[in-house]
Amino acid sequence: MIRINLLGQARPKAAKQAVPLEATVQILFAAVAVGLAVVILGITYYQQKRQLDDVNKHIAALRAEKASLQQIKQDVDRFESQKAVLQQRIDVIETLQRNRSGAQDLLQMVANTVVRIDALWLTSLDRKGDSIELQGVAGSISAVANFITELKRSGYFDQVEIKTAKENDLQPGVETYGFTMSVAIAAPSAGQPKTQAVGAPQTPPQPAAKGRS
Repeated sequence: MIRINLLGQARPKAAKQAVPLEATVQILFAAVAVGLAVVILGITYYQQKRQLDDVNKHIAALRAEKASLQQIKQDVDRFESQKAVLQQRIDVIETLQRNRSGAQDLLQMVANTVVRIDALWLTSLDRKGDSIELQGVAGSISAVANFITELKRSGYFDQVEIKTAKENDLQPGVETYGFTMSVAIAAPSAGQPKTQAVGAPQTPPQPAAKGRS
């Protein structure tokens, strides 16, 4: 439908309502505040994400280092076990070597002592820890007594204990005495010289001829 202005006058325009300046300023500040908040949140998020990535990388590196250290620990434990086995073998060998050397010195000293006594010889020697059990035959009781004196004088033995000493009848008409004794091996002192034969052969002496001393 067409409207015609019969009056010939211009229609007044509607007046625009003015927006208060204070409201405009508030809206502007709100927009700026929102923008700043968005920027700050973005920066904070980026920084925290970067820190989180660094932490994750550090955790991954620590896990890799832990796995490497665990492998090294397993290798060390295996080497320690092998070392313990080898050390045990070495200790056994050294113990056998010391016992062998000690047994040689012991036999040498006993031989050196026996060879100084006339009409006396040993028939048995049995070592039990730090003591030895001796059995032998002598031509007289004085020979047995001299043997005891020489054992104590050697410095290699002490605490000589006679168990039995009695006449036997190994050979009719010949006076002989069988004896058994226990002799403790003296503890070696510092600087004690090694046992050496003094005017005696290196092999055990042969039994002396039976007869009266």
